[in-house]
Amino acid sequence: MADIQVKKTGEEPGAASLAVTVPPEHVRQAEERATADYQRRARLPGFRRGKAPAAIVKKQFADDIRQQALQELIRESWTVALEQEKLKPIADPHVHNLKWEVGGGAPVTFEFHVEVKPDIKLERLANFRLTRTVPKVTDEMVAAQLNELRGQRAPWLPVTGEKPQPRDLVQVTIATREGAQVKDPQPYQLVLGEGRAIPELEERIMGLLPGETIDTIVRFPDDFADEAKRGQTRDIRVTLHEVKRQQLAELDDAFAREVGDFDSLEALRRAVRDDLEKEAAQEADARVRADLIEQIVAANRVAAPRPLVERVMYAYAQAYGIPEERWEQFATEFRPVAEVQVRRDLVLDAVVERHGLRATAEELDGRIRELAERRRMPAEQLRASLEKAKRLRDVERSLTEEKVFTFLLSQSTVESL
Repeated sequence: MADIQVKKTGEEPGAASLAVTVPPEHVRQAEERATADYQRRARLPGFRRGKAPAAIVKKQFADDIRQQALQELIRESWTVALEQEKLKPIADPHVHNLKWEVGGGAPVTFEFHVEVKPDIKLERLANFRLTRTVPKVTDEMVAAQLNELRGQRAPWLPVTGEKPQPRDLVQVTIATREGAQVKDPQPYQLVLGEGRAIPELEERIMGLLPGETIDTIVRFPDDFADEAKRGQTRDIRVTLHEVKRQQLAELDDAFAREVGDFDSLEALRRAVRDDLEKEAAQEADARVRADLIEQIVAANRVAAPRPLVERVMYAYAQAYGIPEERWEQFATEFRPVAEVQVRRDLVLDAVVERHGLRATAEELDGRIRELAERRRMPAEQLRASLEKAKRLRDVERSLTEEKVFTFLLSQSTVESL
């Protein structure tokens, strides 16, 4: 029986195209296996389960049988392609230009388009000079964080007889005016000064007392997020219904005890400072790692293949819910970020493979135990939760990256300032 034929028809860094021809005999056998599978499971009137004639089953489930046979042929062809071309795919292939004539006797042909991991040569990984700068945590930063804690716990209380101020919570109705007509009134609730409304609208709201209404024209700023609205004006009617203001607690020992297990305000202040210092150290480490990757990329001229960059951009567009009409703008703005991520991942993956630094099962178990202890929950429960949320691979990747950076940084000079 003739073998499945796979021929590479196109290649570029990060992608490959393969033409596939499945001989008629392979196709026939796949259809027979799919028919037999449906024959075993089919329940047809007048026949016991599994006893219906193959011809009747094939006619009754023709489309389903054809689809199952096709999926089998695609899987088999992909196995052949992987072995023959020694591909390093980063995802499942896309199938294009499928041709399968109804009636049998003809081969099935299609194309695989697949993103692949390019081979990169890292000739220099050592002897880089790096600077680690940890910004000092000031008293002002601690005070700002304490005020943030106050804001998180402060209740919103109604304000009467006063115009709203920045940081007040307001409830308004905004309608569009067309001549004497008022259309499409919509209720809104927002905190003034947080940027949810354009500045001119906030100014109009802060000029009202609760219960008052104003007809006005507002202009969208020149840097408005939606380019189509920049500089445009709107004739609107604004009604202010309610104003609420946060009642901030006093910064004292009672507040500290309310926040957590602290016996005094000074203990809370020390804990806040410790947290800020840890964050500053983590950010400094992240900057050192990013600088190291940049230097490795520059020294080895690591490129970001177009297919991999587009794959990253598409994933982020999906995650951020970017509508199709804004895809081009998003791609233009996000491409530099995607290119940095692709180059970073290529370098780290190459180091992992060359030096065998992938996180082991034992290391992963240990990290899960650490995380479980911090969260005061059984390790088995945390693992199950991570698996359900499909985040176990993220933990494993984090461990692997820690090992890679420990290895890389040990071969370079890091000066702390």
